[in-house]
Amino acid sequence: MLDIAEELHRWARQGRDFAVATVVAADGSAPRQPGAALAVDADGTAVGSVSGGCVEGAVYELCQEALRTGEPALERFGYRDEDAFAVGLTCGGTIDVLVTPVRCGGGGPAAGGAAPAADRTAGTLTAALAAAARGETAAVARIVRGPAGFLGRALLVRADGGHRGTLGGPPALDATAVEETRALLDAGRTATVEIGADGAQCGEPVVLLVETSVPAPRMIVFGAIDFAAALAKVAKFLGYHVTVCDARPVFATRSRFPDADEIVVDWPHRYLDSQELDARTVLCVLTHDAKFDVPLLVRALRLPVAYVGAMGSRRTHLDRLERLREAGLGERELHRLRSPIGLDLGARTPEETALSIAAEIVADRRGGTGTPLTGAHTPIHHDPARRAGRIGSVA
Repeated sequence: MLDIAEELHRWARQGRDFAVATVVAADGSAPRQPGAALAVDADGTAVGSVSGGCVEGAVYELCQEALRTGEPALERFGYRDEDAFAVGLTCGGTIDVLVTPVRCGGGGPAAGGAAPAADRTAGTLTAALAAAARGETAAVARIVRGPAGFLGRALLVRADGGHRGTLGGPPALDATAVEETRALLDAGRTATVEIGADGAQCGEPVVLLVETSVPAPRMIVFGAIDFAAALAKVAKFLGYHVTVCDARPVFATRSRFPDADEIVVDWPHRYLDSQELDARTVLCVLTHDAKFDVPLLVRALRLPVAYVGAMGSRRTHLDRLERLREAGLGERELHRLRSPIGLDLGARTPEETALSIAAEIVADRRGGTGTPLTGAHTPIHHDPARRAGRIGSVA
């Protein structure tokens, strides 16, 4: 849902009622992963996607039904050989979709009493959409399996630990949900979490879908060369906040790097020392100069970042490894270095090389092998984080 937050926040501000369908579980070769959403307003306008086309029509009708009834619903879509012409995912996967109506057109809580659960949920979801649209760090947890009447209830958790809304059960359920949601928010992950019956204290386990909204992950490109300009462009397409850093002011200019979010003139290792980086950060060293890249890599390979890659020939790489060993790095730290940087695509131009580097970063992030899918027997979608957070069944 938060992947279309800007549009839904605009709808909410305009007082437009809508229903939002969110993928809460995916298995097999499903085209979209948990958190992907499609929303339909009262006029029939649609935004987003849950399947890339396979089941959009059926989900659209579910959204319209939820707007009519005001009730959330959970449906499973999948493909079966014996039912090839039914609505399903022809790619062979299955998805579970939660449909939640969000009333924004007024009415408010009943006079003299507490807001109904649907009103509380709508208020929590619109607050989550507003936070995501502003680029704030926040997460929303929704019940996708639990006691009767609990489906779709929501809780918003902010970066400072504060929260809004309630799941409607015992206080222990909210407390446990906040704790689990904060853990995923810290990691910047969207996933499902099961709270056991003891933690939920409502007679049975509760499964939550936790969607996180965090600032874009960072890519820092060291070395103001033409390959860096091409990489910055590709990285922006992939959703990174891109910084280009070089100690030479004549090369580190806005005109040479129009796609970068930041251009920094500083010694690479000194700039890296000044930054607070997280586990999603990508560092690409394209400096081609030992006086720049050795002190930089000594620091980079000791940081808990997602990826460290360095450009250079195989001979340069071997020489660099010896210099790094002399500087005190151990074999475990050196094993983290992706060098020569990128996948073997036969790349020659800056644009092709940028694609090679980006492909390796995506493969590293998603657990891919980089081998051709044609003739392979590996799964098309194999995200380790997704496997860790998948629901077994919510039907």
